[in-house]
Amino acid sequence: MTDAHHPAAPAASTALDMERFRLKHFLESLGDDELERRTDATPLTEIAAILEGNPRAVWFDAPGGESTSLCGSVVAGRNRIAQAFGTTPDGLLPEIMARLRRKGEVVEVASDVAPVQQVVLTGDECDLTTLPVHLQHGMDGAPYISASIDFVRDPETGWTNVGIRRLMLRGRRVAGVDVVAPSDLRAIYLAHAARGERLPIAFAVGSHPIDHVAATMRIPTDELALIASLRDAPLPVVKCVTNDLMVPADAEFIIEGYLHEHGHTEPEGPYGEFLGYYGGVKRNPLFHVTAITHRRDAVFQTATISGPSMATTDTAQLSALRTEVMVWRALETAVRQVDGVYANPATGGMFNVRVAMRQRVPGEARNAITAVFSSLANVKHVFVVDPDIDIFSDAQMDWALATRFQADRDLVVVTGLRAMPLDPSLAGSHQGAKAGFDLTLPILKPGAKRSMEHRVPAPPVFDGPRFDSWLAALEDGPKSFNELMSATGTQDGREVVRWLEDIGATRSITRDDEGRYHFEQ
Repeated sequence: MTDAHHPAAPAASTALDMERFRLKHFLESLGDDELERRTDATPLTEIAAILEGNPRAVWFDAPGGESTSLCGSVVAGRNRIAQAFGTTPDGLLPEIMARLRRKGEVVEVASDVAPVQQVVLTGDECDLTTLPVHLQHGMDGAPYISASIDFVRDPETGWTNVGIRRLMLRGRRVAGVDVVAPSDLRAIYLAHAARGERLPIAFAVGSHPIDHVAATMRIPTDELALIASLRDAPLPVVKCVTNDLMVPADAEFIIEGYLHEHGHTEPEGPYGEFLGYYGGVKRNPLFHVTAITHRRDAVFQTATISGPSMATTDTAQLSALRTEVMVWRALETAVRQVDGVYANPATGGMFNVRVAMRQRVPGEARNAITAVFSSLANVKHVFVVDPDIDIFSDAQMDWALATRFQADRDLVVVTGLRAMPLDPSLAGSHQGAKAGFDLTLPILKPGAKRSMEHRVPAPPVFDGPRFDSWLAALEDGPKSFNELMSATGTQDGREVVRWLEDIGATRSITRDDEGRYHFEQ
């Protein structure tokens, strides 16, 4: 173990706050309703069971009895992600969309001020097996580092590509990396392997929730700047010790190394995948470690993935936000007024998408459905509702499906589309079907009102105009029963019933199709 020793990078603004977006400080900001703290030694064999289905993040002070603390499920709740962005769960998507429109600033700092390089391990000092890495699922092929954010440089654009990949421990300085799914990293790696070249790569472990959200996005830009945009603050970066990659200087850990030049040659898996089922053994590249750097009091991080409690996993919550962002961007040009987008994390955060919108012309709901189909291959079912439906409420969505939908009229099905290969219902195919559910009410003609059968009951509000008497109120014009109560401010509707009976003996009172009371002229 040595102190950071490579030459200082040029630039550097020592005035940058490199603690504001530290994972440890975010954990310390969480209340007891969002964080469970375990101060006693916890066997690594118990970590997965403690995290499974736990609605709170968990911070283990002594995982495996070791001194490096471990946290898990940090972004496995929308409340916590919203807190990281300084907003509410309902306001999270609008806040992210607003930040994505701002240009991010990336500032290089010197190694001697980069917290993540307070301790530097190289060569034989590196040992992945000294880190608190645990077995996550019963049939996993080995313990996995699951909360790792990867950084590579695209030689064609010069941009840094950022993503999230898991690392399967294969030895002290060797790990398997899943580079199977279509991604920018896969394209960059295959180009290097075709030339017989190693691909330099670095992994951050122990990152602020905002960084994890940024790592899931697919937006053509330098993704270091994307992290800065979502932080809404300059991102301090430092050059790696053993390669030229720039990485967040305020992370807890950085694991440096390279993907070997031999291509997808080594077995990786099985592993509990983010859709809630196991993925089998696949061929993948090997990652070779060349350095591990970290803060002196670093917190290691693990992510919850798969299992029976999908909604309380890190991957489902992150996938949901990414889906919402991509869908919102697609809808901005497809329809006139979108009120909300929600991807249910219980479905992996991508298969079922809910859209609230205000239809202006017939067919807009179907336009929205087809736009969502095209926005992401992973989206499978789209539910479009009117703004009066709370898209975050399973109960209200079920009610809209039950009462505003006719399968022979409102179901949109498209077949033969590219699909998510991990979906077990595909039975090995790479193409599937998508279904759209138009749960909107019929569009009204200008000036028309909803029929009584389409109006949603709500508790009465007694704020109508006041009159000297009920007689004066009815002489003014037709009134609902609620308006008659408001007319005199009575607290008891039975008084109105008695008066209507009494006045009916001398005046003819009728009711129209909406139940309003009239004096017959």
